[in-house]
Amino acid sequence: LFRQALTRAGVAYTDFTRTSEPRHQRAVRHFWGALRHRGVLYKGSYEGWYCTPEESFLPESQLAERKDAQGRPCKVSLESGHEVHWTKEENYMFRLSAFRDPLQNWLRDNPRAVFPDPFYQRVLRWLDEDLPDLSVSRERSRLQWGIPVPGDPTQTIYVWVDALVNYLSVLGYPESHGTWWPAVHHVVGKDILKFHALYWPALLLAAGLEPPERILVHSHWTVRGQKMSKSLGNVVDPSVCMGQYGVDGFRYFLLRQGVPERDCDYYDEKVVKLVNSELADALGGLLNRSTAPSINPSNTYPRFSEPCFPKVLDFREAKGTGRACAEDYELVAAVASLPAQVDSYFEGFQIYKALECVAQCVRQTNGFFQRHRPWKLDRRDAMEQLWLDTILHVTLECLRVYGTLLQPVVPRTAHLLLSRLAVGPGERGLAALTFLARYDGKPCPFEGRQLGPDTGVLFHRLGKSEMMNKGSKKL
Repeated sequence: LFRQALTRAGVAYTDFTRTSEPRHQRAVRHFWGALRHRGVLYKGSYEGWYCTPEESFLPESQLAERKDAQGRPCKVSLESGHEVHWTKEENYMFRLSAFRDPLQNWLRDNPRAVFPDPFYQRVLRWLDEDLPDLSVSRERSRLQWGIPVPGDPTQTIYVWVDALVNYLSVLGYPESHGTWWPAVHHVVGKDILKFHALYWPALLLAAGLEPPERILVHSHWTVRGQKMSKSLGNVVDPSVCMGQYGVDGFRYFLLRQGVPERDCDYYDEKVVKLVNSELADALGGLLNRSTAPSINPSNTYPRFSEPCFPKVLDFREAKGTGRACAEDYELVAAVASLPAQVDSYFEGFQIYKALECVAQCVRQTNGFFQRHRPWKLDRRDAMEQLWLDTILHVTLECLRVYGTLLQPVVPRTAHLLLSRLAVGPGERGLAALTFLARYDGKPCPFEGRQLGPDTGVLFHRLGKSEMMNKGSKKL
């Protein structure tokens, strides 16, 4: 199911691993041996509040008093709301308490190791609280499906220790992981932050390995203000969404509206409004209008005229020389700086901000096109033709930048856009992305080139028929 979902969503991966694979079990046994060899494991009696769904013992500070379905008082996890039960058993323990200082040093030396910052601060607060040793095995009689502790068949390795080692086993641990490790980025949900940003780095340090370079943390999607829940029947099926909104439409919505540091709310009307506004109307409409046969009968990448759009040293002081006005120079400056902005936001795990910048520039480009009304210009007048070609050249250059930058987000739509502009496969990289070269007096490789075949509507508008039936969404 996960493989199918990833393939359908256009998400590529180099490997897909399961904890039941022999390579993983071998890696886990070796990792356990490293911990034992370094003297950070000991066997002891452990008792505490145990949460079965989370497979975790929880301290009192992470519990709250509630009433169960029968109205009886009980304790639940503050984080998840799951009920906990007092449990006592003999386990192998990990000396987590010995790693408070190393973990604090690691985080203070690497302030972006856990990102965004609210989650980084949360981990620092945890390190200021009680840090009891961690139970890293369970009685085999109670947990039979996991990996047995090497040399002690009465115990099963704690499933979270087992699962976290997956990050190493997929890289060929213990032989060939060094090619990648520790220059890796984990992407995790906020509900498993403690396991990834506290226990996992401590276990790695204890085994003689460095923590991962970065742990990128995202929040959750709510549905009309409520947490997704099977019991509430408000779980959203991504395969249904992709069928309704298209793969690119759904990807765009999630990345445009998903803010990592806080929960975001999902509802169908929001998807339709956003996708129609920004993909179908703003981006698709701009491409259709600027390549229409009525306005560009030769179907070419028009030439740019320096006299119509002369270069200025500072766009903020442009007085509207030539045919261009001050707002046109603002557009050129905004799009020229866009690739670096988008690159920075992508590196910073703030994709929503990158797409916000792109959307703003698309709106500015539509304003530029509408402002100069190229359909009103008289092609029989040579000067008017030069200005018409310049308007189209600037517009297509803007679209080429947007298509290049949107490739990771809406791959099919970006491919259609770039193909329509006759941008070849080798011309779609970020490193070689030069915007409006002719404005700087340099040759433009696209100028005069025949445009690609008409690909039709770039992105079809979503109508009322795309609004999902609530019943079909429930899993």
